[in-house]
Parts: sequence; structure tokens; C-alpha cells
Amino acid sequence: MRKVCQICLMVVLIPLLCWVEPGDGIGANWGTQSSHPLPPETVVRMLVDNRIQKVKLFDADYGALRALSKSGIQVMVGIPNDLLATMATSTKAADKWVSKNVTAHLSNSVDIRYVAVGNEPFLATYNGSFLRTTYPALQNIQNALVKAGLGNRVKVTVPQNADVYESSTTVPSGGDFRADIHDYIFQITKFLNDNGSPFTVNIYPFISLYIDSNFPVEYAFFDGQATPVNDGGTTYTNMFDANYDTLVWALQKNGFPNMGIIVGEIGWPSDGDRNGNNEYAQRFMQGFMTRVAGGKGTPMRQGPLEAYLFSLIDEDEKSIQPGNFERHWGVFYYDGQPKYSLNLGTTTQGALVPARDLKYLQRKWCVLKDNVKMDDPSIAQSVSYACALGDCTSLGYGTSCGSLDAEQNVSYAFNSYFQKNNQLDEACKFPNVSTITKDDPSTGTCRFGIMIEPYYGGAHKTLGSGGFGAGLVLLLLTVL
Repeated sequence: MRKVCQICLMVVLIPLLCWVEPGDGIGANWGTQSSHPLPPETVVRMLVDNRIQKVKLFDADYGALRALSKSGIQVMVGIPNDLLATMATSTKAADKWVSKNVTAHLSNSVDIRYVAVGNEPFLATYNGSFLRTTYPALQNIQNALVKAGLGNRVKVTVPQNADVYESSTTVPSGGDFRADIHDYIFQITKFLNDNGSPFTVNIYPFISLYIDSNFPVEYAFFDGQATPVNDGGTTYTNMFDANYDTLVWALQKNGFPNMGIIVGEIGWPSDGDRNGNNEYAQRFMQGFMTRVAGGKGTPMRQGPLEAYLFSLIDEDEKSIQPGNFERHWGVFYYDGQPKYSLNLGTTTQGALVPARDLKYLQRKWCVLKDNVKMDDPSIAQSVSYACALGDCTSLGYGTSCGSLDAEQNVSYAFNSYFQKNNQLDEACKFPNVSTITKDDPSTGTCRFGIMIEPYYGGAHKTLGSGGFGAGLVLLLLTVL
């Protein structure tokens, strides 16, 4: 069982989604790294229709915050990591940020409750880039809120990855802040605690399963089918409880026994990996929501959990460096349609309510021409180009499109690029090997998507049209 518990506490290397406060509604992460984002008003209506009463943003997007006005939804706005240095070194910058992104929206009836200062700033992959700027940035933002008269209304927090704590004994009771960053985490935690702010942590059981094929699958879920782990008489049957309670022990050992905890992100991807599928995602998410609805906490913290689901909607422009699954964390597809049955306990029908009044592009797809020989040298180059600028994360072993043959794989790549570029004729002119069809090539679990019409509102740039023409010309010159 030592192996099981070690994996329970493993580092989670990616940022993700979820928030729920039992008795006061459920919340979700709303990310915007999409080529064709839903209009903010559509997303807010989805939140309202599903009675999701809290939302966590990764920045302070004006369009999203404007749409949240008078919605009754509680909001956590985020300060991206690349702004931490500025906030740390300039009180004027912090004051201005709070005035523009908090005070102004509060006056427009946006119910902002938290400011997230950074996002997992102590991740090992950042090589210590934010170790010295996170705390002073936190101080300056807190001071700016106080000066604005918002010190009691809006709280600060710092969403951390679960890797900032660990167990010396491989069970939760051995929990403590990680030795190499202990002083930094202690300093931040004390400041948060002194100001009545919560400790926010992102927990991902999926990642343990992803990085270690020997991880006991059942331990990732809430069904009680896993071999229990005994910690001095306390029994753990799932990774979430063990990980969460490791944090509880770490807080206790450092003098913060009653500090509030928010689970900033928790979820399961539906594609991009053999363990990332709708079946597992539905099983995990429903298991978590059932326990939230029942007000059941963990062995060390009985009672309601506060958490944000990760994530609300798929994002096709997220980095796939951590893995292809990164673009598939949503409980909804990119177009706001539910992926699977999920009862949030908020609606009478007990199912997710989809986005409404969507406008799609025409029913046409870009595919491989008939009778093209697969040894044509332009095919490999064309597919490489299409996947680099499109999204081929649903291709591969164990994925939703993992059963496609070679020709279908090529068609999928072509169509992804074609749709992402709004079905422009030029986006389906791969040298003598592609054609446009009105016959849907989707098969089995593999969806050949059709994009929604682009949203041009706000400052978000939906399309990378500037580089499209030049890139295609370069491709043509390369393969001809």
C-alpha cells in the first residue's frame, strides 16, 4: 500500500476546474483558451440554467465580468502569473488593478467574492520563477482592497497545486508543506489566515493514474471499491480524501487547524488519453457531486466541501505539453453541449442543461480525397501542419477517435484545421489530397466537428487569421 499512498500525493503538473459550496450552490472554472469561445452571455445563461452559483475565472476578462452583472453568481477573478512581478513591485499597479477589475465591476452589480493572486505559482515546471513575487503581490492586492474599502467584502487567495505539501510517512497524518518551499508556503498561508482568507488547492486524481500505469484505478473514484489505506485507524478508500487530509494535517502542524479550504479545481478529462473518456469522467464527476450534495467531507474535515469543478467547457487552444487530455476537461463540449449524464443536484431534471440558441457553420467537412495513395509524400506533411494548427488530441490509442483507419485519421486532421479556420475554402486546399464534402464522416464515438460561428465581441481575438494565409502558402511551397 506504500506505493498507493505515494501516488496519492503526487505532483499535479497542470492547472484545471471546479468549485462547490454545499448549501449555497455549486461552482465551476470558466476558461477561455478557445478558438471559438461561446459568447459570454451564452455561458452565463448556461451557469444560471444549471444553477451553478459560483464561477472561477483565470483572469479578469471584461466581457465575462460584464456578462456576469446582475446574474447572482459569485465570482473569483484571477491575476495571471505573468502579472505577479508587476503587482509585487508596484502598489500603484495593484491599486489600479483592483480599481479596474474589482471596484468597477462591483459597482456594475458583479458579485466578486475572491481575487486569486496567481495560479499554481510554485509548480516545479516554473523553476522558481514566482517564488519571490507571489507573497509581495498578495500583500499589495490585499492592501489595495483595504484601501478601496473592500477588505471585508472581497478576500484574497492563492490557488496552489497539491504538490506544495507531501507526506513523510506516505499516509495523510505525515502531511507537511514541502521542505524546499516550506518558508514561502508558510508565509503565504499565515498571511491568508490572518486576513480570514482560505487556502485554495487543486486536486487531480486523474493525473496519478496518467503518470503511473500501476496506480490502482479504483482508488481514483468514490465507489468504495478500492483496497482501503489505514492511517492509524482512519480508513481511506479514495485518493481525494487522502490528498485533502494531507493538507489538513499540514495546516494543523503549522498552526492553522481551523483554516478554511477551497478545492479550486477538481475534474476528469473525457478524451486525449486511454483513461480520459466519458465513462470514467462521468463516474468520477458524479461520485464527487453525490458526496458534495450529501454534505460529506473527509475523515479529517467532516461536513460540506467547498470546491470548483474543472472544467465547465473544453478549450481547444490550451497547451498540450502536460498531455493531450488538457483540451478535454469540460463537462460540456466546446459548443456547450453536455458530454454525459451528470446530476449536479441543482435542477429538477437532474441533468446538465445545454447552451441555447447556438449558430453553427455550414454542414460541411474537409476530408481526404478518394483514391489518393497513402504513400503520397504531401499527406504526411499536410497532416503534420493541420494538427499543429488544428486539434488532433482526439486521435491516438484509447481516445474517442482511436479506432479510425489511416485514411480517416488524415480526414480528421484536415477537418480540424478546416473548422478552426471557419471553413474557408483555402483551409481545405492541401495539395491535391483534400476535398470538401457534405456527408458527415463521423463514426462510432468519433465526432468530426462543425464549429460554431465565431464570436468577435470584447477584446478576445477569436481567429488567428493573420498567420493563416502565410502559413498555408508556406505549406504549399514546402510540399510542391
